[in-house]
Amino acid sequence: MRLSIIIPVFNEVNTIEEILRRVRAVPLDKQIILVDDGSEDGTRPLLDRQRDVPDTEVVFHAQNQGKGAAIRTGLRHVRGDFVVVQDADLEYDPTEYLPLLEPLVNGSASVVYGSRFLGNPHEMNLLHWLGNRLLTVTTNLLYGCHLTDMETCYKVFRADIPTRIRIVSDRFDFEPEITAKVLRLGHRILELPISYNGRQFHEGKKITWRDGFAAIRALIVYRFVPMRQITLPEAEQVVPADRDVPEDAHLASFSDPSKEPR
Repeated sequence: MRLSIIIPVFNEVNTIEEILRRVRAVPLDKQIILVDDGSEDGTRPLLDRQRDVPDTEVVFHAQNQGKGAAIRTGLRHVRGDFVVVQDADLEYDPTEYLPLLEPLVNGSASVVYGSRFLGNPHEMNLLHWLGNRLLTVTTNLLYGCHLTDMETCYKVFRADIPTRIRIVSDRFDFEPEITAKVLRLGHRILELPISYNGRQFHEGKKITWRDGFAAIRALIVYRFVPMRQITLPEAEQVVPADRDVPEDAHLASFSDPSKEPR
């Protein structure tokens, strides 16, 4: 079994090599999908050197389109059994893939969110804290769920779920769109605690209060769109690897063969 890791990248020259080092250090069989969204700060040459690295795919957008557009591109390249999105900064810790994957591997969940508010968020400013809480409460009211962190980056899916969903958001409203459509399709979202080390705007953080208004709009719109608009036509759906998971599956089946003792 394999984990596909989609990393949308835009102007992350200072962090991209370190986050790749951390991702590759996690002892899992994985596919890394790097999608550069029109970087102009020297990130692209660094990513170009990743093309020949095993189990790594690099895709370049000609111009900046937004995080949602980059993830949509990444989903077309998924070949693993499970999918996670990893920001290219250092706010989220890849070592936490392991506990997030456990319920997916043992079949007790099909979607797992890593909640910063169940964990120990560091350096989240008041504006972002309030915005996250408002968006999560709105999600719970509209969809009858009990989430604590709708906006988290660490959303982990069984691969056949996001690859069949029609994603139209180009920017940060990807987060409410994917959450809304997952819930509309009847999937329960399990939350587990994660750590978080937020960065500030002067360090490169890109989301703003305007994205909060777009998120609320997305939550309202996708609550009422017809079900036929939620999924892709069958001909357009990505068909990832065979995902028959044995009943006794556990995380050992994800071990990276290159890291096993010989």
